[in-house]
Amino acid sequence: MSFRTSPPVKSSPFDIVRRSCLQPGGLPFGNALTPEHIEQAWEAEGGSVGGAEPQTVFTPGIVLWAMLSQALFTGVGRSCRAAVIRVAAYYALLGQSVSTNTGAYCRARAKVGEGVVRRLMEGVAQRAEVEVPEDWKWLGRTVFIPDGTTHSMPDTKANQAEYPQSKSQKPGIGFPLLRTVALVSLATGMVRAFATAPYAGKETGETALLRSLFGSLQPGNVVLGDRYYCGWFMLALLQRLGIDFVVRLHQHRKADFRRGRRLGSHDHIVAWKKPQRPEWLDQETYDNLPHELEVREVHVAINTPGCRTKSLVVVTSLKDAEVVGSEDLADLYRKRWRVELHLRDIKSTMELDVLRTLTPAMVRQELWTGLLAYNLVRQSLLQSAAASGDYPQYLSFTATLQMLTTTWLLAAFPDDATVSSQSVALVLQRLNSGAAHRVGLRPNRVEPRAIKRRKTTHKLLTVPRAEAQAKLLNDAA
Repeated sequence: MSFRTSPPVKSSPFDIVRRSCLQPGGLPFGNALTPEHIEQAWEAEGGSVGGAEPQTVFTPGIVLWAMLSQALFTGVGRSCRAAVIRVAAYYALLGQSVSTNTGAYCRARAKVGEGVVRRLMEGVAQRAEVEVPEDWKWLGRTVFIPDGTTHSMPDTKANQAEYPQSKSQKPGIGFPLLRTVALVSLATGMVRAFATAPYAGKETGETALLRSLFGSLQPGNVVLGDRYYCGWFMLALLQRLGIDFVVRLHQHRKADFRRGRRLGSHDHIVAWKKPQRPEWLDQETYDNLPHELEVREVHVAINTPGCRTKSLVVVTSLKDAEVVGSEDLADLYRKRWRVELHLRDIKSTMELDVLRTLTPAMVRQELWTGLLAYNLVRQSLLQSAAASGDYPQYLSFTATLQMLTTTWLLAAFPDDATVSSQSVALVLQRLNSGAAHRVGLRPNRVEPRAIKRRKTTHKLLTVPRAEAQAKLLNDAA
C-alpha cells in the first residue's frame, strides 16, 4: 500500500505531529490535519513558526507534539514532567542530550494561545466531515448533536474568580466549575464546535452556549437534540438559518394529536404561538421571527423491556412525511445517545473531567488540546472503518487511543525522502488494530443506575483544608 500521493515537500516543523499520529498522505481522512494546516493556524493567531534558534529545544512543533502527548496519555503520563521526559527521549535517540527540567517547556507551552488549538480542533472536524461516505450519513444529511456537561479544575484563586464553584458548596470546600456544550457530528463522532462558560450566571446555560455555536452550522444541516433544546426561540432561530431540527418535546409542552394537520397515526403538524420576548433576544430579531412556528410532532413508543422511558414525542422541522417517515425520525432520535458515549470518551477515557492547570487561560488551553487529541483519535478510527468497510460506531475508541499512545515516540522519528517501511508497518498495524477491536452491538441493553464496587470510606472535607490542618496541629499540641 502506498501512502504518498505527491512528491515530497519541504520539511515542516510540525511534521513530527503527523508522523506520531500515523497520518501519511493517501489515506481516507488523511488530510484532516497536515503540517500546512498547523502552520496556518499558528500564523493566524499571531504566532511565528520559523525563526527559532538552532539550539532551541522547544520549537513550535515539539511544543505541540508534547502538548498532544499530555492529552493522549492519562494518569502520571499526563504531567509536564512526563511530557518533557518524552521530549528528552526523542532528542536522545537523535543523538542529542537535553535537560528534563520542566521550566522551559512550561514557558513555551504558555505561549501557545488557546485560539491556535481551537482552530486546529475545529479544522480537523470540518475537513473530515467533507470526506464522509454517503452511507454514513442519515438520509444523506449531515447531523450534529449538541450536549452539555461540566468540568472541574484545581481550586486556585484565579480559577475560582473566573469559574466559581457551585453556590450550594461552602467557600474553600468546592472546586471551580466550567460549563461546556459540544456540537458532535453523528457520522464522524468528532467535536465540530465547542463553547465554554462559568457554571452559573447570565447567558451561561446550555441553550445560550449552543446559540453561540450557530456559526459552525450550515443550511441543510440537522440538529439532533434532547428536550432541553426544544425551546420556541431555539427552534425558530435554527429554522431561520435554514437548519432543520429533530428534538424531543419539552416536558412543559403537551402534544395533542387531535389538533393540527394529521399526517398519520400520532403524527401531525401543529403551530406553536410565539411567546413573549426573552431578555437575551433583541427587539429587532424578535419582531422578524414569525408569529407562529409550524412544527411536526411524532409520538414514538419504546417497547424495550427495562427502559425507564416508555414513550416520547419527537418535534421536527422535517414536515414531508413521504420523504422522512415517522420511523426514520424515531430511528434518528435513538442515535442521539451516541453523543453521551462520545462525551464519556472525552471525560472518562481521556480523563478530561477534572482538568489540571492552575489558571483559566491554561485550563481552556488544556481542554482545547484534549479535544484536538480526541478528534485525532477519531480520525484514526474513521480510517480504520473506511479500510475495513465498517461503520465508525462499531469500532473501539479506546483501542485506537491505546495504539496511538503505544507508538507515539517510535513513530516520531523523521524519514528519508519517502515513507519508511517501518512507518508503513506501523500505519498498517494501526489500521488493522482499529478495525479488529469492535464494540458490542447492544442496542436494547439495560443497566441499573447503580454501581457494585464500593468506594473508599474516607471522610469528606467539610471545612477549608488550611483550617483542618490547623486543627490537627492544635490537637497534637
